[in-house]
Amino acid sequence: MSEPRLEETAIQESVRKKYGEAAKQVASGGSACCGGAAELIGCDPIGANLYNETEKGGLPEEAVRASLGCGNPTALAELKRGETVLDLGSGGGIDVLLSARRVGPTGKAYGLDMTDEMLALARENQRKAGVENAEFLKGQIENVPLPDNSVDVIISNCVINLSADKDRVLKEAFRVLKPGGRFAVSDVVVRGEVPAAIRKSVELWIGCIAGALEESEYRAKLARAGFESVEIEPTRVYRVDDAREFLAQAGIDADAIAPQVDGKFMSAFVRAVKPAVKAACCGPSCCA
Repeated sequence: MSEPRLEETAIQESVRKKYGEAAKQVASGGSACCGGAAELIGCDPIGANLYNETEKGGLPEEAVRASLGCGNPTALAELKRGETVLDLGSGGGIDVLLSARRVGPTGKAYGLDMTDEMLALARENQRKAGVENAEFLKGQIENVPLPDNSVDVIISNCVINLSADKDRVLKEAFRVLKPGGRFAVSDVVVRGEVPAAIRKSVELWIGCIAGALEESEYRAKLARAGFESVEIEPTRVYRVDDAREFLAQAGIDADAIAPQVDGKFMSAFVRAVKPAVKAACCGPSCCA
């Protein structure tokens, strides 16, 4: 695999630093939304109320406070008993722990993260929750440390948008999925064209660094990676009014840019499938 470009390395280091700061905030009794992570994470209202009380029940408080996503992929991925799940960019571990519950003792949930502080927090959350069928791995989502065809389902909670090489992320996801395996992630997606300067400010509010993909581009990248049955389902459409205070602090007139951005940014559930292996032809007419 080729060496990462300078731009990729800079973005990775920026993400690593910000999420490391967020993990430290949680470990010290605060929220991931506070302190040094505030400029990265759009905490209110982006990350609010993603998990219901039943899901949060039995989880350590730190796992809930460390949630930095924009969706709830475990609730939408239709996980089954005995499946193996991989969470790309697992952070404090909430989606891994929820997935481990859903797949049961005969299944396995992996979490992959590149940030030492988040991995330490996730492993402590796992210990507190008493979850045995989970494992947290250190690594980058562009280079997954798992073998080919080893995972039934890939989930992720608004992390793929942070990567500077989304094509490589999707190729890696395709590689580690078993034939027939499911890609089921929450992510930030853009519909239509948005001026670059305005897009950057809105993305900072939502919590992205590298930039969300435009919907048609996301579909095209998944198809190039080999996926089929691609679906993108909006779970929340962001309005300018949601970001009015943030934009004002950035010196941007929300009313002036509303026609250019209103309703174009969304949290979405992105589904796709790795094609299953076709059965071998053994009948006299199967090649007809």
